[in-house]
Amino acid sequence: MDEVPEDWERALAIVAHPDDLEYGTSTAVAKWTGQGKTVTEVLATRGEAGIDSMDPGEVRRVRSAEQVEAARIVGARAVEFLDLPDGTLEYGLPLRRMLAAAIRRHRPEVVLSVNFRETFPGGGFNMADHRVLGLAVADAVRDAANRWVFRDLGLEPWRGVRFALFGGSPQATHYVDVTGHLRAGIDSLLAHRVYFAELGAGFDAEAFLTGTAEAGGKQAGVEHAMTFEMIEG
Repeated sequence: MDEVPEDWERALAIVAHPDDLEYGTSTAVAKWTGQGKTVTEVLATRGEAGIDSMDPGEVRRVRSAEQVEAARIVGARAVEFLDLPDGTLEYGLPLRRMLAAAIRRHRPEVVLSVNFRETFPGGGFNMADHRVLGLAVADAVRDAANRWVFRDLGLEPWRGVRFALFGGSPQATHYVDVTGHLRAGIDSLLAHRVYFAELGAGFDAEAFLTGTAEAGGKQAGVEHAMTFEMIEG
């Protein structure tokens, strides 16, 4: 497993829901922003379908605020929401167009996203929104670079993405050494306070993220690491 290069300045994180980044990627974000890098977050939805016991309108408000706080903790520059419907993302040209526009606007060197494979590490089945969004991000990187694709956006093509990283992939190829940054990652995950409270006491966020970092560290030969699948631009 190779270490993720860190000779870049701007990253764009594109995920489906509030909390998607906080299961590991935001710990790497904390390291990178501590180095002076700029990371912006774009969320396809506001996670309004994520709490069964609450009205979706209230969930939108709560989960949006929790994501903004989680981003603040790890030093992300800004959080944008595309306001697509939670739980029913569809792969296709409209989604690719929207994501290509975000890439052209922000002009990142690195793109971060979620696992688009059918399973998580360990074999659990991945949810539809993650599979759809992650794959669309991978394709949108190429779309954003092609001046003859989505010409109606009125945005200049952006060919500067060096690679895309997909967190939580069962086909991880690279790692980020996050030793010394785990606390910030844990705090960003715990910022989703209402969401976890509604899920009940069965999930220990701190233990989960610590275990993930330790397992990644064992693979990488460091104390704590987060692993990613890399697709080069």
